[in-house]
Amino acid sequence: MGVLRGGGNDRRRRLRELLESGGLVAAPGVYDALGARLVEEAGFPAVYMTGFGSAAALGGMPDVGLLTMSEMVENARRIAQAVDIPLIADADTGYGNPLNVIRAVKSYESSGVAAIHIEDQVFPKKCGHLSGKQVVPVEEMVQKVRAAIYAREDQDFVIIARTDARAVEGLGRAIERARAYREAGADVLFVEAVESEEEAETVARELAGTPLLFNWVEGGKTPPVSAECLEEMGYSLVIFPISTLLGATREMRRVLREIRERGTPRALSGESPSFSGFVEFIGLPEVRELEGRFGG
Repeated sequence: MGVLRGGGNDRRRRLRELLESGGLVAAPGVYDALGARLVEEAGFPAVYMTGFGSAAALGGMPDVGLLTMSEMVENARRIAQAVDIPLIADADTGYGNPLNVIRAVKSYESSGVAAIHIEDQVFPKKCGHLSGKQVVPVEEMVQKVRAAIYAREDQDFVIIARTDARAVEGLGRAIERARAYREAGADVLFVEAVESEEEAETVARELAGTPLLFNWVEGGKTPPVSAECLEEMGYSLVIFPISTLLGATREMRRVLREIRERGTPRALSGESPSFSGFVEFIGLPEVRELEGRFGG
């Protein structure tokens, strides 16, 4: 692992190749650079920056559109620099009108991200699995997708168009919106919060021929579907936006409870990485080598 990574163009090409391979690409969600390193260590081909997790980690708040574009892009930059695998990032609604989308695309692309998804919710948006969402007119989102395609400099930078219309206008209308976004140039389609496995199958059938993203959210509106089923349906990409967030929360609560009740975390220390092992994992040997080469 490198202390600072580069090669954004190479990672975008690799993501394109993965999406065109015909298999299902799994991208666990993370909210910081450490999580991304763990995803890479586990052998996943790509990683996803979750807006839900970023809001929780950076602001200690729910995913209701309170983080700014600058905060999200800076978080993405840190994550992208920590790993060699492609990073897919949540770009919310594009943070405004098509001009804002152009700025967002350029900012995310320059940060080293390989792909972003933008959605058709009214700004400020809400987590796709919360109630009370609203969507913009389809023509407005079409212009945002066109603006995103116009703005990218690297043609391998992947634009994912997400529709949240299932909860507002029904599944049929959500599929119609996705088709319009495909015609506007979107590389991948993302129909958010389908409410059954049958709906997921319908989306895959009706939008066949275009890479599709499935959002696997514990406790959300979409039921759990196996990776094998998703691949059989024809999905190209599955993200797990809150799995690591929920797992980290569970373990931190456990450690904090141990300290609170026993005074120290000693009883759990044998289950945790060692200090020396952890600093090696996050790149200390490379830092030492660079210090020896260049001084410092």
